[in-house]
Order: sequence, then structure tokens, then C-alpha cells
Amino acid sequence: MSIDKTQDTAPATTGVVVENPEAAAGADVAVDPRLLVRERGFAGYVIEFKRKIRGGDLGSLPVVIGLIAIAVIFQSLNSNFLSAENLNNIAVAMVATGMMSVGIIFVLLLGEIDLSVGSVSGVAGAIAAVLSVTHGMNEWLAVLMALGGGAVAGALHGFFFARIGAPAFAVTLAGLLFWLGFMLQLLGENGTINLDGDGVIGKLTTYYFSDVAAAYGLATVAVAVFFVTSFLDSRRREAAGVPSRPLVDIVLRTGLLAVVAFAAAIMFNQYKGLPLALLLFLLVLVLTDFVLRRTGYGRKIFALGGSVEASRRAGINVTGVRISVFALAGFFAAVGGLFWASKIAAANQSAGAGDLLMNVIAAAVIGGTSLFGGRGRTWNALLGVMVITSIQYGLALEGIATPIQYMITGSVLLATVVIDSVTRKTQRTAGRA
Repeated sequence: MSIDKTQDTAPATTGVVVENPEAAAGADVAVDPRLLVRERGFAGYVIEFKRKIRGGDLGSLPVVIGLIAIAVIFQSLNSNFLSAENLNNIAVAMVATGMMSVGIIFVLLLGEIDLSVGSVSGVAGAIAAVLSVTHGMNEWLAVLMALGGGAVAGALHGFFFARIGAPAFAVTLAGLLFWLGFMLQLLGENGTINLDGDGVIGKLTTYYFSDVAAAYGLATVAVAVFFVTSFLDSRRREAAGVPSRPLVDIVLRTGLLAVVAFAAAIMFNQYKGLPLALLLFLLVLVLTDFVLRRTGYGRKIFALGGSVEASRRAGINVTGVRISVFALAGFFAAVGGLFWASKIAAANQSAGAGDLLMNVIAAAVIGGTSLFGGRGRTWNALLGVMVITSIQYGLALEGIATPIQYMITGSVLLATVVIDSVTRKTQRTAGRA
């Protein structure tokens, strides 16, 4: 899905012509919120919040409000929705889709799309099952082969898109069909290969750290790392003479994270403990977020999502970055495929089919990643998949039929896309696009 961004993104150069000077003149002046907080305290938060609302910069606010509404509605309908067992099941069930959504976010940041991730995930599960079960290969090696296969498949898509110039939509649609057929060929006539529930793949979704210290320890480490990194970043910015967050701001943010983290730890310890699947998902989110926000490679991805031509003129290897991004999408599709295989303890012909592809894309978009490229974070995958999985489990508790679940999920996705489009228009009007 190649998108022309010439109307939405202007190069950061002098002499830019403003097509609507009246709107620009009346636009809110963007002030670094850290300065507002330093100068006006709590009032600075309020001023910045109002400015963001007027400018259409809603961030993750709609998703957070949506999650709260989902929790309130389904808990009022069924008291088991917020039980430790149901929340734990949601946490494990969302990981497979969430892992795949991380890869899709990288692609969406380019302003492109990958329709093959569902089929690639099925191929990864089939490769691991065939090698480890049918041919007796060491399961760890089979897992590595499956992950490598996913990365290679994604790199092939990226090659035809970036080097040959074929539209990503068409290339990945062809990939969807090709890898689906390849998976069916691998599985053979039987169509199903059962996995060892106590093996490497089987434990991905069944292993829990039952010691209460695991969940509390993770919460403590997360809070401590957040505070230390935020504090050091603030001191570094202050030493460089640029706006930095005051200590009270950092403490408030750390306190909010602590409340969420320890509440989750208490919930996990009331059932089976900390799920391995969720721990791996969180580690992936931390790593990929660091790559996107703290490395030159991540900045190149955002630059391409803003303007391909400007990126090319800036010396960015457009072809190389595009191919690598699609390779990452294939890799994370394979990771998700292994989690799906673990969930059903088998690799079968239905893997990667149904509404999986739509849920993967929907999770990224609902979480806050723009379909137009250049805006998003990998943490959006967590927020989006929480919304989708919570709705699915809530409807299942109420015995709502699958067709209704599809319609409700589709409505949520449509609402999110509409919000994204309205937000972009509002930002252009406010002179911030």
C-alpha cells in the first residue's frame, strides 16, 4: 500500500510556502510540555493537554479510555471478566497476535502493508513441527530454522517491493497465497502434526513462573529501570541546555507505572503466576521500542514514513531499509506462528487463517499506529491487542456468536481509522501535520 505523502509532510527547510496562512496564523504554538510544567506546575499539564486536544494529538488516550470502558461494561455483565483467571488467559492469548502486530507496525511506519503475515506464521509453525517431530531434529534448532524461514520470506517480499518496484499490497497478497500453499504442502495429507506439550514450543504458552517473587520482581525492575532511565535522560537534556522533565514529573509517571505494574503482579500471583509468554512479549516490546526511538535505523524508518524522496536525498539507503523492515515483519510473523502452534499444541492447516491477519493489522491501528505512515510505536501493539482480545473474551463469556464478534471488532477498527483520519485533518488545520 504505497501512499503519497507529499500533501501531508513538508520538508523541514526554510522558505516553505504556507498554503493557508490564515490557519497557520491562528494555529496553537507548540511549546515543549517540559517547559510548561517547569514554569507553571500542574497548570502546565492542563495547558498542554488542551493544546493537544485542539491540535488533534490524542496519543493513546482513546485506547486507554476504550480499555476502561471495555472492563466496566463486561464486568457489569459478567463478574468473572476481571477475575485473575480470565485476565491471565487474556494475557497469554494476546501474545501470538501481539508479536505479529509488532512486525506489522514496522511496515505501517513506512506507509506500506503486509498481507502475508498470517500465512508466514502458519509456515513457521509447519517448519518447526516437520523438522522436530517428523524428522527428529533438535527442537531448538527447528525453532531457529522456522524463525529464519519467516525472515527470509519477508525479505523476499521486500526485495520485490523495494528493488523491483512492485506494489507491496500485490507482492504480499501473492505471498499470502504462495505461503499458504507451501504450508499445506509441508503438512502433507494428514494436515496436522501434534507437538510435545512439554517441549520448547509447547511451553511458550503453558509455562508460568509460579514463585510470587517473579511477578513482583518484574514489576520492581520495570519501575526502577523506568525511573533511572527517565532521570538520567532528564539530567542529560538539562546539561545539554534543552527542555527536560522536572523531578516531580518523573516521580508522578513512575508512581503511575508502579500502580499498574504491581496491580498486574498481584493479579498474576492469584492464579498461576507470571506467564512466560507475556514476559517474552514485554521484552520484545522494550527491545523494538529502543530500536525505533534510540537508534539511527529507527530514525530512518520514521524518515521514510514521512517522505521517501526527502529520505533518499538525505542519503538513506531506501531499498535496504525497506527490505529489512519486511524481513522483520516476516520474522515476527514466524514468532507469532510458534506461539499459535504452542497454544493448540499442533501445526495444522488452519494456522494463519480466519481473522488472524485482520486482527494483527487491527491491533496495530487500534493501538495508535497510523495507516498513513510515520507515526506509531511498538507499544501500540500491546494496547491494540489488549482491546481486541478483551472484546473477544468478554463476548465469549456472554456466549455471543462468532458473527457478532466479527461485526463488533470490525466496528471498533472502523472507529479507530476514522479517528486517525480526523486527527490528521485536525493537525493540518492546526498547522502541526
